[in-house]
Amino acid sequence: MLVHGGHTLHGEVFIGGSKNSTLPILAATLLTRDRCVIENVPDLSDIHYMLTILSTLGCDVERASGIVQIQAESIKTEAPYDIVRKMRASVCILGPLLGREHAATVSLPGGCVIGDRPIDLHLKGFEALGAAVQVKGGNIRVLAPHLRGNTIHLSGKYGSTVLGTDNIMMAAVLADGTTIIEGAAEEPEVMDLANVLQKMGAKIEGAGTSRIVIEGVKELHGFHHQVIPDRIEAGTFLIAGAIAGKGITLRHVVPQHLHSLLEALTEAGFEIATKEESITLSPSKLKKSLSLETLPYPGFATDLQAQLCALLCTADGISTIIENIFPQRFMHLAELKRMGANIELDGSTAIITGVNQLSGAPVMASDLRASAALILAGLAADGITEINRIYHIDRGYDAIDKKLNRLGAHIERIKE
Repeated sequence: MLVHGGHTLHGEVFIGGSKNSTLPILAATLLTRDRCVIENVPDLSDIHYMLTILSTLGCDVERASGIVQIQAESIKTEAPYDIVRKMRASVCILGPLLGREHAATVSLPGGCVIGDRPIDLHLKGFEALGAAVQVKGGNIRVLAPHLRGNTIHLSGKYGSTVLGTDNIMMAAVLADGTTIIEGAAEEPEVMDLANVLQKMGAKIEGAGTSRIVIEGVKELHGFHHQVIPDRIEAGTFLIAGAIAGKGITLRHVVPQHLHSLLEALTEAGFEIATKEESITLSPSKLKKSLSLETLPYPGFATDLQAQLCALLCTADGISTIIENIFPQRFMHLAELKRMGANIELDGSTAIITGVNQLSGAPVMASDLRASAALILAGLAADGITEINRIYHIDRGYDAIDKKLNRLGAHIERIKE
């Protein structure tokens, strides 16, 4: 991807459906034999992989114009490595398979460049529900002839686990008795999944708080649901507007989902106006430095840390960002330094001294959010930024280059 710097962004951008909501919602279709209809599904490679997994398990999958219909009338309980390896979020099929079929075998999806992301809390939760868990030969096997509700603590070393909360919810909705999840993730994506499960007939209270109570039911039925807007895509475009905009408006957003970012951008000197489903950001003559840390929701999202680093590279003064969720998630810093950024890394703290101008350079994308950060830095850089390994960006952003170009950017894709 070639990003030609120096072009000003202006106009409106429509935010698509949430990737991190859609993936577990797709997995939830395994809980019923009825047809399920999901709208506002983003066109991403991660979504394609999940639909491939569901098809491999025996689901009937139809997809057209952002709408996916799935019917899991008769399903298998084993997902092979050759498709699971491409996406860590594929582990979220464990919960629904365990809940419906009382057994599941899923290959371990492998490591992640942003650091170790173990699923031990998922497995601990399954065991608390009465499942036997075996990890052998690169496969996770869970078996539970009878699932019983229990109290499960899911808070880990770096905070609550979102996928773990999703997985345990999906297993517990068909368990006997009451399940209480303490230390549950509070993210909007967890609430979105809980809303889907309730539409299916599940009895869930407390989603969106650290304590979720689930009363098991005998069976679930189909649902029709529209996925919430992607708050990370929205945040990325807001930061793009802050870096290179003369005023941009986001449509189809939920402003309260972005409260921590809006606070940070306001502190950095930008004027922000919100309506029920839109956010408008006005430019600032002086970008102020910031000091913040990533935290579980409603704190500042780790998935926006890299993009904010790109913004702060040309802010006035010295900024610090402490990464509390994935302490190794700083692969983008070396690439930003290639573009002229002044950054030092002290443990899990990035110390960024603002410079007057970044310069375009060949850089390498290491992961999804780092890719976005390099594109944003390229918008403000002098010259052309050449970003390699852009397949990462298509995992989580639906046509980000086309959307930015419609706002006034000049970005092109070329074959190596």
